[in-house]
Amino acid sequence: MNPFTFPLDAQRTLWERAADDTESVGAVPDGLETMAEVEVGGTPSEVVYEENKLELHHYEPLVPEEERHDVPLLFVYALINRPYILDLQPDRSVIRRMLEAGFDVYMIDWGEPSDLDTALSLHDYVNRYIDNCVDAVRERSGQDAINIMGYCMGGTMSVMYAALHPEKVRNLGLMAAGLCFDGTGGILEMWGDEDFFSPGAITETFGNVPAEFLDVGFALMDPVHNYVTKYGNLYDNIDDEDFVENFARMEKWLNEPIDVAGTAYREFLEDVYQENKLYRSELELNGERVDLDRITMPVLQVIGEYDHLIPPEASKPFNEVVASDDTEIMEYSTGHIGLSVSRSTHENLWPAVAEWFAERSNGEAVEVPIEDAGGEESADAAVDEDVEATEGDVTGTDLQELDGVGPAYASRLEAAGIRSVEDLAEAEPAVVAAETDIDEGRLRRWIDAANDRTA
Repeated sequence: MNPFTFPLDAQRTLWERAADDTESVGAVPDGLETMAEVEVGGTPSEVVYEENKLELHHYEPLVPEEERHDVPLLFVYALINRPYILDLQPDRSVIRRMLEAGFDVYMIDWGEPSDLDTALSLHDYVNRYIDNCVDAVRERSGQDAINIMGYCMGGTMSVMYAALHPEKVRNLGLMAAGLCFDGTGGILEMWGDEDFFSPGAITETFGNVPAEFLDVGFALMDPVHNYVTKYGNLYDNIDDEDFVENFARMEKWLNEPIDVAGTAYREFLEDVYQENKLYRSELELNGERVDLDRITMPVLQVIGEYDHLIPPEASKPFNEVVASDDTEIMEYSTGHIGLSVSRSTHENLWPAVAEWFAERSNGEAVEVPIEDAGGEESADAAVDEDVEATEGDVTGTDLQELDGVGPAYASRLEAAGIRSVEDLAEAEPAVVAAETDIDEGRLRRWIDAANDRTA
């Protein structure tokens, strides 16, 4: 069955049943026209960097300087919709929660691409825009590496950035980020399947992907709620001022979608959704491979249990394929947008997120392996979890010549009787995984590399 059809069928069958609710909506008092004037994004900030349509916002601190953490936090939002969902109102502002926790907070507002921006690629967004913003934050803070928190598509791009520029990322946070699409991405992955959908045809027709095209697509993922139920709820609560104001803020955000640069959209759909290249470490940006083995910094995933846009199964497996030994998942009983605006998440989830970053944002950073222009690992860099490695440790075994194998992993392999690249090439992944407690997927990549070297 073509997955495009069933939400439309469901919508059609519900119109008659919903007639009473929709008629009730027509009785909403005229005073609700003022909903269009509701305020959003009220936390004070200043623009500290601009490039093309992009603005980098720096938020005014809310705690004394002596109570702030050393490492600043940069929010990387998606290319779709406006970023003020992270600062919807004072009691439901992710930005404010992190400011209250003592962080120096920045956020990227991408702006809306024009017809001149159709050719902007993922490489442009990751290696140019994000990198320039990170450098601006590093310079302003005096920190060599900063914290990054990426939301939705912004989280996916943050993973690309962290793998390509690990030396600049202290801690990596991911919020409802789509990372693994191998039958795990729910209805959005079904719609994006190459059997039903051609991103190239869309971009060839429109150039940039129209906001209305994306908006209708997302709405049809839950047509009953988006076209009927929520307006019935509004009518039922029309005398509740707080409810009406919250409803108005959400509607304002939902009704202000933005276009997406055509080339970046096509690359994202084809390479990440349809071919799952990011998860497999096969994605390339401008000829450089996005290798998840280079993600050795701490990683936190914040996931909505009922997220229908990015189901948990499209995020969780990521922690098993990165090289970091400090990974965590915080899953909360809410949806994709609820992670940002639910009262419950602000009471229970975001304090835990702030604590996670706080524990890793003071004092000396753990170094990450950095490759030089020749692609070899720097001899004086501490690798993986063994931060006490010496230069002799790093260069003293041919196992460590394989990308991602540091002294600690080499020690585990040697304890299992694997003392050379030749031994590794002949090893059975499942057996070695059981003996070393090293992820089997990572071992398979190392064994493949060892076989290439010994062939």
